[in-house]
Amino acid sequence: MLPKKIISLLAFVIILLSSITNVYSIEADVFVQSAVNRAAKTLGGNLNKEERVEKLKEIARDTVDIKGIGFYSLGSYRKNLSDEKLAEYNEVFKEYFLKSFSSRLAEYSNPEIEVDSKKKINDNYTIVSSKLISTDNRPEVKIEWRVYTKDPDNLLIRDLIIEGLSLARTQKEEFSSIISSNDGNIDALLKNLRDFANN
Repeated sequence: MLPKKIISLLAFVIILLSSITNVYSIEADVFVQSAVNRAAKTLGGNLNKEERVEKLKEIARDTVDIKGIGFYSLGSYRKNLSDEKLAEYNEVFKEYFLKSFSSRLAEYSNPEIEVDSKKKINDNYTIVSSKLISTDNRPEVKIEWRVYTKDPDNLLIRDLIIEGLSLARTQKEEFSSIISSNDGNIDALLKNLRDFANN
């Protein structure tokens, strides 16, 4: 039999995890604030840039629906891809996204974001409103988070809307432009994404 101390510890961990799951399954705003706090702690710590990048990638894997954003960004071109080519795209997009996300955020120094409110759109989506607090060097910025809530036990961020501009939609338009200017060849997009991820 397990010692009583270990049993008590296991019980505590199970209760803690279940309480976290319940909070996250209900409150999209708590989920966003938690993700923001993790990023701020990483950026405000004593890590070097490479360590920050790796920590930020970890946060993105935990909180962002990278695959869903990738599918959305590909638009209607997705329908014409074989399973093999789609799997290749998913892998390349993931590397591209993580590099883009982490390298840009790593330049920030302790950004302070406050969550203001949330609005349930339907069972699948909730919009969480927040603001990046102004400093002497930057103005206040309004940020909305589109949170995918279909699985209440696994909330994921699907889009950021910064001062009314959807980053997912902007990316979709950029991808479409690359593909259409190359006669619909998805390989041209893959090359662009790979080049970015590998530089």
